[in-house]
Amino acid sequence: MTVSKQVTDAVTQANVKVLGDSPALSLSNLYQTISQSLSLSVQNAVMAQQQSNLVHQATTTQGVSLIYSVDTAAIGAATSQTLKSDDTENLVAILGAVQAMRDSEKNA
Repeated sequence: MTVSKQVTDAVTQANVKVLGDSPALSLSNLYQTISQSLSLSVQNAVMAQQQSNLVHQATTTQGVSLIYSVDTAAIGAATSQTLKSDDTENLVAILGAVQAMRDSEKNA
């Protein structure tokens, strides 16, 4: 049984086409893989930046809260020491310090 030359030629042409398309398909798969990897990297960088901004905002809020609470804590400590103190000189010194703090708050 012999195969027609036309059939052999058609099969050969199909095989040559597949072999000719292989480099292009390989490169297209490579380009898609690279682009997906790069997009995931960018997505991870954006997520890290968002998390970093969240931490910085929380730190700033905590710092401002601490700054606002310092004067109140100092006055509270001075008042506590004043109430516990029996020495007249200590009372006068602590009251002077409290008055100086209040004056500095008014001037600020």
